[in-house]
Amino acid sequence: MLTDNKELYVAHGSMPLYIHPKMANRHGLIAGATGTGKTVSLQILAESFSELGVPVFMADMKGDLSGISKAGTLNSFIAKRQEEFGVTFQFQGYPTRFFDVFAEKGHPLRTTISDMGPLLLSRLLMLNDTQSGVLNIVFRIADDNKMLLLDIKDLRAMLSYVGENARSFTTQYGNISAASIGAIQRGLLNLEDQGGDLFFGEPEFNIYDFLQTEQGKGVINILAADKLLNSPKLYATFLLWMLNSLYEELPEVGDLERPKFIFFFDEAHLLFDDAPEVLLDKIEQIVRLIRSKGVGVYFITQNPLDLPESILGQLGNRIQHALRAFTPRDQKAVKTAAQTFRQNPAFETETAILELATGEALVSFLDSKGAPCIVERAKMLCPQGQIGPITDAERAQAIKQSPLYGIYEKTTDRHSAYEILQEEALLKQQEEEKEILNKQREQEEKERIKQEKQWQAEEGRRINNERRNSSRQSPTERMFGNMLSSVGRTLGTQIVRSVLGTLIKGK
Repeated sequence: MLTDNKELYVAHGSMPLYIHPKMANRHGLIAGATGTGKTVSLQILAESFSELGVPVFMADMKGDLSGISKAGTLNSFIAKRQEEFGVTFQFQGYPTRFFDVFAEKGHPLRTTISDMGPLLLSRLLMLNDTQSGVLNIVFRIADDNKMLLLDIKDLRAMLSYVGENARSFTTQYGNISAASIGAIQRGLLNLEDQGGDLFFGEPEFNIYDFLQTEQGKGVINILAADKLLNSPKLYATFLLWMLNSLYEELPEVGDLERPKFIFFFDEAHLLFDDAPEVLLDKIEQIVRLIRSKGVGVYFITQNPLDLPESILGQLGNRIQHALRAFTPRDQKAVKTAAQTFRQNPAFETETAILELATGEALVSFLDSKGAPCIVERAKMLCPQGQIGPITDAERAQAIKQSPLYGIYEKTTDRHSAYEILQEEALLKQQEEEKEILNKQREQEEKERIKQEKQWQAEEGRRINNERRNSSRQSPTERMFGNMLSSVGRTLGTQIVRSVLGTLIKGK
């Protein structure tokens, strides 16, 4: 809900609590135990940003957020809140577009292997430092040879090619072990099993399609993540890719009166679990600098300890729902969460976190000058969209009516590394077959020449033998032989004439 001054009115404590639009890109945090109201708080913020004209992206972990596209209805709980706060909720649906990596519940989302890059891909494949180094080499060889890496088959073909020719690349690029190539190939097979073959390819998603408005309201982009959550590495890497794409693509704009885009990162702990130091540094850099691109990032998680301190310290707008302190780690989380707020003398923050009811939260936003306000114990407002999911038929209709329908539904397969290497392999095979054929012809020619020489040698020996035999005959024998030869020729001539005469008479 917006005030007359275009501030985001999202909670009510001893007074209304607002997020100042100019401070919305200072990032934020929604935290709390399961069932304490985080999803409703997320919906309230998303609706308010949409009313402000700011596009929003968020992942729908349970399918509950799709109702934001449809107007809510009045019930006794909402009526009580209206009376308590002295406000009237204007129930309405918001412009919504649905996306799904698996292309089942929304427009497909794809990127290319090249655009993902070796750093994020190493995280996705859970490679060690040595294997990550080999993957870097493979990317570099593909780049140097102008081979596009678009989908998984491109990368697999490139890995096979580099592995088979590792010795020829060692001097220029470094050692390439067969074991590392094999580990990466196994990782790709596992990624395919998780649906990675659907995520990598073309047409590649244009990040600016998230930054749209309809009739003055920011479009709420919802990612179906219920199935994607079963592949947590793919989920985390996809969202990190998206955050990195926003950082790389959007121009510097400095401080705006309102943000250009708000990015909600649900189940944020998945981004940081087992992340190597180099990746954590990359995430911290993006979060720190992306606000200058007009983008606000809001993390949603159960426990504030799920986030590194370097990230947690950059989150200026905070909504803390109830936490439970059943274990020493839970108690530490409660204490940490309490210490991150600017204390309110009216209550004990650490105690209040344990006492909060569903829909209640400790709230602290940045004021108009960027300073954190004193923490307030407050009740969240109610969403104006429907709480809970829409039907499958309503979702299907919304997808078909989207301006993006038909743009990303059909895949394309450009001439890339796989095709190039296939052509080179075919050309090599043809050259090998030609070389074998030439060798066969050379061998046949050699054999023919050899046989001709043998025949000439034998003929020479025969003639010599005849000459020797002829020289040994007496004059009488030679004369008698000549006579026999002459008689033979005469008889032969007579026989031929007789045969020809018979044939002529027969006619």
